[in-house]
Amino acid sequence: MPLAEALPGVSIEYETFGDPSDPPVLLVMGFSAQMIAWHEDFCRTLAERGRYVIRYDNRDCGLSTKFDEHPVDTGRFIDAVSSGDIPSALAMAPYTLQDMADDGLGLLTALGIERVHVVGTSMGGMIAQTMAISRPERVLTLTSMMSSTGEPDYGQPSPEAQAVVSSPKPSDREGYIAAAERDLVWASKRYGNAAVLRELAARSYDRAHYPAGVGRQLAAMILSGPRTDALRGLRVPTLVIHGLDDTLTDPSGGRRTAELVPGAKLLLLADMGHDRPRELWPEIIDALETHTRADADTP
Repeated sequence: MPLAEALPGVSIEYETFGDPSDPPVLLVMGFSAQMIAWHEDFCRTLAERGRYVIRYDNRDCGLSTKFDEHPVDTGRFIDAVSSGDIPSALAMAPYTLQDMADDGLGLLTALGIERVHVVGTSMGGMIAQTMAISRPERVLTLTSMMSSTGEPDYGQPSPEAQAVVSSPKPSDREGYIAAAERDLVWASKRYGNAAVLRELAARSYDRAHYPAGVGRQLAAMILSGPRTDALRGLRVPTLVIHGLDDTLTDPSGGRRTAELVPGAKLLLLADMGHDRPRELWPEIIDALETHTRADADTP
């Protein structure tokens, strides 16, 4: 898989699927997850529908640039935010969601792509929203999947999901893979599969296990704040996809996103959690194919 210099000093690992002459679709992954969480078969199927699919590792994850010179103590950061000491929290964060959005846009520039359909999941949805807000002229359509607006009253995790996401994962390979089963707490109730979670954990660990980036990505996500007014002013055709089984980002996050963006379409999936089970790929890919048509409706 190749590397591209997205910004000075920031190299982004990426992979493409399909014909470069087809409409480009940029897949943006979520918090602490590598691009391989966009399954190869998902990417290939979307490419077979006539899309040029690009997936990539966010900074501080996978094989993209790491910010080791800016260590963040996750516990101290959370304590600072919880106590309202925002100046201290800001001092710990070396970058923002805007920087992460600029990485994706910089990757497109390096690939010679001027405009793109952006699809982001979870934190990747926040990054995708930020791309569309800051550079709408470069975003043909936006798809925000299992994500939220940054407003504290929407999209909050259940106590059980919060406990899992806040718990450090074991550092050894065997323990890390076994701990992946905890993610069933926010998975599809019908299609959640522990074996699939373990398989992705094993691949991720072997490819680029890097827990040090988690605190910095968390800081970027929390400190970037609500996008309420900016989303109200967004004029990019938008699709919002959310699973009704999602306990990590409550479905209110998706509903609120669709409510704010003028003309946004909302697709709620009854059997999806904070995951993309293979059984639902046909419905998700159909929706993406329709939304990214050249003649797609504009808001």
